[in-house]
Amino acid sequence: MDLLRSLGSAAASSILQKSGLNLPFSLGDKVLFFEGKSIWTLYDATKRDDSSPVSVFLFDANVSNRQNLLPVAKNALRKLRTTRHPDVLKFIDVVESDTSIYIVTERVQPLGKALAAWQSKAAKEKEEWLIWGLHRVTVALAFINDSCASTHGSVRVDSVFISPSGEWKLGGFEVLSNPKDEAAVLYTLGGLITDANQYASPEVKSGGWSALKTHDPACADAYSLGLLIHTIFNPTHPLPPTVHPPHPAPQPSSRGAIPPSIFPSFKRLLNPNPKTRFNAKGLLELGVGEKHGDGSGFFANNGLYKICMGLDGFALSSDGDKQALLRTLKESAAAFPTEFSSYKILPSLLTSLEHGGASASQVLPLALQMGKHLPTSEYNTVVTAALIKLFASADRGTRMALLDHLPEYGDKLDTRAVTDKIWPNLQTGFGDTVAVIREATVRSIILIAPKLSDRVLNNDLLRHLAKSQMDPEASIRTNTCILLGRIAPSLSYTTKRKVLVPAFTRSLKDTFVHARVAGLMALMATIDCFEPEELATKVIPCMAGSLVDKEKLVRDQAFKAVEIYIKAVEAYAATLPITVLGPEGSATPAVISNGMASPAAAAAGYTGAAAGAAAGAAGALAGWAFSSISRKLATSDLQTTIGAAVERPNSAPPPSSTNGSTPTVRLNSALNGSPSGSSSPAITKLASSTSTSSLSKAKGMQLGSNKMERSRLVDQLAAEAGGGSPSTVPGGWDDEADAGDLMDVTADAGDWSDAPGAPQLEDVADPEGWGDMLDPIGTSRTSSPKASAVTAMPNLSAFAPITRKAPVASPPPKPKLTQTTSSLKLPVTPQRVSSPSPLPDDEDTATRMGSNVSETTAQMGEDWDHPWEGAEGKGPVNSGSVPTTPSTPLAGMSKEDKAAEMARRREERKNRIAQLKEQKKAGGKG
Repeated sequence: MDLLRSLGSAAASSILQKSGLNLPFSLGDKVLFFEGKSIWTLYDATKRDDSSPVSVFLFDANVSNRQNLLPVAKNALRKLRTTRHPDVLKFIDVVESDTSIYIVTERVQPLGKALAAWQSKAAKEKEEWLIWGLHRVTVALAFINDSCASTHGSVRVDSVFISPSGEWKLGGFEVLSNPKDEAAVLYTLGGLITDANQYASPEVKSGGWSALKTHDPACADAYSLGLLIHTIFNPTHPLPPTVHPPHPAPQPSSRGAIPPSIFPSFKRLLNPNPKTRFNAKGLLELGVGEKHGDGSGFFANNGLYKICMGLDGFALSSDGDKQALLRTLKESAAAFPTEFSSYKILPSLLTSLEHGGASASQVLPLALQMGKHLPTSEYNTVVTAALIKLFASADRGTRMALLDHLPEYGDKLDTRAVTDKIWPNLQTGFGDTVAVIREATVRSIILIAPKLSDRVLNNDLLRHLAKSQMDPEASIRTNTCILLGRIAPSLSYTTKRKVLVPAFTRSLKDTFVHARVAGLMALMATIDCFEPEELATKVIPCMAGSLVDKEKLVRDQAFKAVEIYIKAVEAYAATLPITVLGPEGSATPAVISNGMASPAAAAAGYTGAAAGAAAGAAGALAGWAFSSISRKLATSDLQTTIGAAVERPNSAPPPSSTNGSTPTVRLNSALNGSPSGSSSPAITKLASSTSTSSLSKAKGMQLGSNKMERSRLVDQLAAEAGGGSPSTVPGGWDDEADAGDLMDVTADAGDWSDAPGAPQLEDVADPEGWGDMLDPIGTSRTSSPKASAVTAMPNLSAFAPITRKAPVASPPPKPKLTQTTSSLKLPVTPQRVSSPSPLPDDEDTATRMGSNVSETTAQMGEDWDHPWEGAEGKGPVNSGSVPTTPSTPLAGMSKEDKAAEMARRREERKNRIAQLKEQKKAGGKG
């Protein structure tokens, strides 16, 4: 068989070479079943431009000296090109020469070949398919006889073809003629058709083909239609006796497999008298029930006929009719012919989805079920292309159906199509006003994320997910966190470091329990996305608050997460040296190993531990159930279109941005601020205390809950400086900034801490203002502002290399402040205690700390040793060094006088400090 096909293709190629024609198709195998049954040779072919399958009917006048058949072949070309009907063979193209004709049509196969294949089917199934096919041929024949006023002249099995969808198509237009046409070939060349006399009607056999001019154009075709009915239902039987004179009527015993409902009409079609003979139009009207008679409705009661009629008018049908049709399709889908389901029902269903509506949720799964039998190449053409086009629809019902069933076709989508065609339309769902659409959009991303471009994945998508993390719906926020955890390995290195920790931290502060759990699970699953140092400095501190969460479910998950991260950090710490400090005086630091595993082995251990933890957590995260807020759209939303604005209820957490900007760039605020949404009391309290503590260190330890009033602070300072009664001081500083400008900011050499006997300081206060201080155990206490400036200084020794250690003197204890109705009583002589805290003495560190340390230290020594002696008090190192002017009490002064007195005192102190430094330099030179 293959050899014969090859020979046929070789012969066709030889013909093409001789003719010199450039064909727009590539010939394939010859259809051997059709050989000798027509004047045409049938080939399977492929179009060159789009590789679509076609069929080619070839007529060569040079083969077997068939020049006399050339007019018949040209008549077939002319009629097929001008006759367009859904049930007529579809003409595509033609290549014509003087002696050959190539007619290109849709891909078809001969009906006789299909009938042979259907013999093994069940009797009822086969009968239903034959009646449906007979209906299609009858419709086409009625169109030719009535609308075209023509006679086909060659209705038989070899003139009918089967399309890929299983539909019957009428062809064989070799002698199709109109009696009024001067070029009609039926009446002169009708006998040249293969087996023409065998299928001829009685009037032709008695009067010749020219006798048909005097009869109705439908009479000859009606007789041939009756013979066709006998042939398709009884393919192995010979033609009925009525074809031979005296043309007796068919007997019930000769009915064979012809359905009883059709047999009466069959007998009327074979009536020898052309004037009383039944015709195709009458058979069609009787079959669809438009006329009542014996056996009426045999077409209308056919299942395939009902399906086709329902699909043709699906868009205009009522909801009840649509539901009935879809129910029938679902129940009978397995009983339909495979080609009918795949190429007839499936395209019709996909086309109906373009109109949208509530039926989309039922149409799409049915269409996907029928498309499973298609080969991959045809699936992309029939199904995938239609689905991609549907993503542009703004109908919510269609969009929801597409997202819900994405797992069934997502793996068949092309990468370029996802990025260029699906994503631009899909991203509109993130901002839809219906929460179900937003949630379904978030859940669908995981299926197409591997096919998104890097630009979309690391930029556009993350902007939408940042907004989704602030959605009013808890399940959307939870699913967003889960999605981030699952796509994290696909993000770029920079994006991971910038986005993951703030995003997961935001989830840890969510008011929804499962959102917090999802944040912890996401951190566990993405442990290998962080650098080892980031585990200890960024991630673990963020998770620490969850260890004391109000919900046990969150606490348990937090302990698991922290345990995994601690093990990873321990594995990395084992790779670090014991110290990098070399011997004193050495310029090159020495790296001393810890004597444990080699760095390479320890690093491998860290990588293995992180990978194992990530694998386990990733599996758990992948198995996390998406918490759906609803599986159905409301009826009122099905007919609406997708919008861009999200309606947020009053109870919803407000967005992080008030100016409409995208919150992606503000993800880092989640580390220091409260989470989106209303926080639980525990989370609010935790965030508040953390924020306050950090702010206090940065702003001079300011605690808003225990803040001293300015008048009380001024009273205390006035009492210290001038000995006046604090109760009589009416006002405070005119300019608070001046209160901190008590140091020589231009001094860049030397340090007061290097002076003999000077106390060493650990902390440096913010010189910009005075505030309340926090003592070492965390309780708020008010004291002298100058003492506060010393005790509130942050420890800077951690930021500089330590080269030596020496005992230092700690600042004296703060005097307890007791307030009465008339005065403030302070202790007279505070005591100093020694502190082992080291202080860096290198020049760079002194420069970073600045001259503020020296000046504040000098001021502290003077004021704390003799707080009430004014300018005559003697400090530990500078007593009597500089002549001073007696202090004037501030009590009773006006505001301007107080400002002038304080300016004088500051200038006096600057002069004393400058003189002390000069003495220090002179002593060093001596």
